[in-house]
Amino acid sequence: MEFAAVISGLGSNHLPVASRGASSVLFPFFNDKISVSPGLIKFQKQFSFASFTSVNNVRAASSTRATAAVSDFLSELADIDWDNLGFGLMPTDYMYVLKCSRNGNFSKGELQRFGNIEMNPSAGVLNYGQGLFEGLKAYKKEDGNILLFRPEENAQRMIMGAERMCMPAPTVEQFVEAVKVTVLANKRWVPPPGKGSLYIRPLLMGTGAVLGLAPAPEYTFLIYVSPVGNYFKEGLAPINLVVETEVHRAVPGGAGGVKTIGNYASVLKAQSIAKAKGYSDVLYLDCVHKKYLEEVSSCNVFAVKGNVISTPSIKGTILPGITRKSIIDVARSLGFQVEERLVSVDEVLDADEVFCTGTAVVVSPVGSITYLGKRVSYGNNGIGAVSQHLYSALTRLQMGLTEDVMNWTMELK
Repeated sequence: MEFAAVISGLGSNHLPVASRGASSVLFPFFNDKISVSPGLIKFQKQFSFASFTSVNNVRAASSTRATAAVSDFLSELADIDWDNLGFGLMPTDYMYVLKCSRNGNFSKGELQRFGNIEMNPSAGVLNYGQGLFEGLKAYKKEDGNILLFRPEENAQRMIMGAERMCMPAPTVEQFVEAVKVTVLANKRWVPPPGKGSLYIRPLLMGTGAVLGLAPAPEYTFLIYVSPVGNYFKEGLAPINLVVETEVHRAVPGGAGGVKTIGNYASVLKAQSIAKAKGYSDVLYLDCVHKKYLEEVSSCNVFAVKGNVISTPSIKGTILPGITRKSIIDVARSLGFQVEERLVSVDEVLDADEVFCTGTAVVVSPVGSITYLGKRVSYGNNGIGAVSQHLYSALTRLQMGLTEDVMNWTMELK
């Protein structure tokens, strides 16, 4: 979808227009202004205000002229320090909002200015945790076009999670289209090639009021975005894990296999204790035998032995990571034997190298694992050749630096 089409589809009431003051932008749809902090965000090229001094002037202008002006305005790269962009939230211009009743009928989605949302204190997501989220990235190519990485996979996973959490979900088409619209509306926030990515966070929440335990009567699908730097400033950096033997992330028959919000809140205590002791994160075991690997707090885990790469199979307690799925396919295409099965903690302690996968880090090599007080270190500072190879192969594909023979990327112009 072209950016001009997105803007045209919004109509004049949604067009961002320059106000008389150079330090603010008027959004007619909201009838207010976004102040731009001089020290934080500027525009690298000044927008010409002469033709658009009021909302009435914009509405009187031709559709082609207005679309071209707005497209030019929003296409200017936000003037921030891209070289020191961290991995944290940076407010952008727009978020996408789509409402849905319990019967599954979604209204027409719309772009709204990024900001706080209003919610009833009795909302299902606040009282009973009826909520899901996703995470994916957009990258800018050297030619200025933008690449999405497998957004339809995130859509499918949200549908699966919504079924488990008794929620309606947008279709794959609705999900992907919403992601496209949101990214294009915020395209000036997509980092330059090699400087990072635009992190995309879709949410599905029970926002309708409900007092007794029951599915919410209304749902909101929302997408916001934030530019993020590379997770590791100096390339790959190994992490140090500690095996948790008493606290468990998920149980058979539970919701560990879907991306529901409660799965992440429940690991915070164990993670905080581990970090206080100097570890990077926690590696969880199964709750039945207490000897088979599950996953790290927010990552899938892999063990390498020779030419064999092993990872715990998806069996309801482990999140089916999209990066996990992609790494498995990339590894097989490179000639590795990949096994999805039960992987014991003793086996991982004897591995040649260990790594984790996730949207944020892509591939994170493990420098050491501590189990029952015994620390085992891996390879050359934890960065094994296999981890490095797979990281390079997948990130080059995501950034458009190599041919996408997998047909995984979606290009936005």
